[in-house]
Amino acid sequence: MRRKIPSNSALLAFEAAARHGSFARAAEELALTEGAISRQIGRLEAFLNVALFERIGNRVRLAPNGTRYAVQVREILDRLERDSLYLMGQPIEGASIDIAAIPTFATRWLIPRLKRFQHQYPNITVHIAERMEPFILAGSGFDAAIHFEHPAWAGMRVHRLLEEVLVPVCSPALLAGADANLSLDELPRLHRRQNPDAWQRYAQEAGIVLTNSAVGARYDLHSMLIEAALAGLGVALVPRLYIGAELEQGRLLAPWPDSKTIAKNFCLVLPEPIELSEAPLQAFAKWILHEARGVASCSSA
Repeated sequence: MRRKIPSNSALLAFEAAARHGSFARAAEELALTEGAISRQIGRLEAFLNVALFERIGNRVRLAPNGTRYAVQVREILDRLERDSLYLMGQPIEGASIDIAAIPTFATRWLIPRLKRFQHQYPNITVHIAERMEPFILAGSGFDAAIHFEHPAWAGMRVHRLLEEVLVPVCSPALLAGADANLSLDELPRLHRRQNPDAWQRYAQEAGIVLTNSAVGARYDLHSMLIEAALAGLGVALVPRLYIGAELEQGRLLAPWPDSKTIAKNFCLVLPEPIELSEAPLQAFAKWILHEARGVASCSSA
């Protein structure tokens, strides 16, 4: 059955005219005559059997139906352009995969290691986009996700990567000149907005007293907490796996014990078993699982 879709030229003419509110300016943008724009829009209106513009003398303005349709057409054309540019940017020889990841995990753990993947698989390009919340992988446009374990992944192939264990850290400047017995309760504490009771739970596990565990500045991302701690704004409770370099370099200190419980588990989510996945995704999956095992073995050593 033939699809009932207007011609591209008609949609382009309509979108430009709707955006400019003028046939003449649309014609100038598209390098056409004003008459050509008018004819294209007339054909579109005839195809839809709906008036998209109101003609008032020599002037035109969008009709209510035209206003709604213009928004929809613009979104479709924008998406089509993005998808086309994406395909145009694909390597002629090789493959690419699209990974959705938690932003701080991507910037603090995954991207710093991608050079090793690139060295092993120079013909595979890895595209990364951030996704804070779990989502339905099928039909999302992503080949895989790196996220926390969640019921949303039901039916998918979930492979555990790393455990998120929180540890309080701060800049050496925050403790400079302080009494050796200075307690956490006397220091400014930083919070992650999505985990407001983290300090309370940490205090209970560590057996310490915090007069008001909720006091302190709040940030959306662990990456923000880490930067705030580096800036000397307070003590941040963050995953140890994100701050290895800062601890090694002495830019952050962790004089307090790690949390006693695992906050969350990071996992790799695939639509199919690794053995059945496409070769590029299979290579990435095996590589990241190997990287995660290396980190886990070092942590337990």
